[in-house]
Amino acid sequence: MRQAKAIALYSGGLDSTLAILQMMKYGVEVEAITFMTHFGCDATDSSSCGSDPFPAAQKFGFKVKLAHLGQKFIDIVKNPRFGHGKNMNPCIDCRLTMIGEVKHYLDMIGGDFVITGEVLGQRPMSQRRFTLDLVARECGLDGRLVRPLSGRLLPPTLPEKEGLISREWLLDIQGRSRKRQMQLAREFGLTTYPSPASGCLLTDKRYSDRLRDLLRFKPDTDFNDLNLLRVGRHFRLGPEAKLVVGRDQNENNIIESLQLEKDILLEAVDFKSPVGLFRGEATPGKMDQAASIVARYSDGNGQPVVSVSHRTFANSGILETSPATDLLLQEVRI
Repeated sequence: MRQAKAIALYSGGLDSTLAILQMMKYGVEVEAITFMTHFGCDATDSSSCGSDPFPAAQKFGFKVKLAHLGQKFIDIVKNPRFGHGKNMNPCIDCRLTMIGEVKHYLDMIGGDFVITGEVLGQRPMSQRRFTLDLVARECGLDGRLVRPLSGRLLPPTLPEKEGLISREWLLDIQGRSRKRQMQLAREFGLTTYPSPASGCLLTDKRYSDRLRDLLRFKPDTDFNDLNLLRVGRHFRLGPEAKLVVGRDQNENNIIESLQLEKDILLEAVDFKSPVGLFRGEATPGKMDQAASIVARYSDGNGQPVVSVSHRTFANSGILETSPATDLLLQEVRI
């Protein structure tokens, strides 16, 4: 049996790390690819969606490449072929997209098969038996997709039939419990790994509500818009008017850094205040609403009138306004 070479779809989480180590245990050469998106999956995340992939790779001796899905993934989120999950998460399309990218690299270097850390029955949308079978059919790998952690529970793959790997190398883990994985981690000496919670923002209801609103009123959204969705309180003041208000100094700094040429920053003058970013059609009525909301979240709340500064890169001014009522906040908050 010659040494097989596999490319791993690698998040840096426990399952994908164990899948790699299980194959390496039997002499398979493994190279990993970690994908990043604008929706929380990146190498700085502390969750299983996209934690730092390099510590485990350095400890156990496998290579990792980083790749960003960019606009391609945004287009998938807008219109996934297999639909969204509970929120805006296109889990099946996400998996197929990443495996498709891995396939290109596999073909380029002449690898034998792709491995993932999927566990039968672990996730309600993307890891049911029906979904695993669907992904295996649709990914274009022609039977070269191996799930080492649940492989004994799934149909034989082409690498097994060709004798590149043995079915005895595969495991029969299933379900949501992680006891088997934690035991396996101890056996391998894997002592540090992230929690199982997903870091994908598309599974978060509040973020998904904001994203739906953005795509409804600005279908041609860009990376700046998506980065802005991560922070602050969001208010829809009109089809072409939106306000984002910071919740702490860190968010204020981020909001200021995302200001575009036509954006307007608002801040109460005489009181401790959050920064508000107004984006869109700045009519007098919308600007007054925006200023009143910023005043509402400043230490001037409760005063009859609050002075609120507004500034662009080119000019600035002052608006006098009353802090917004709870009714207005309920009507416009996303």
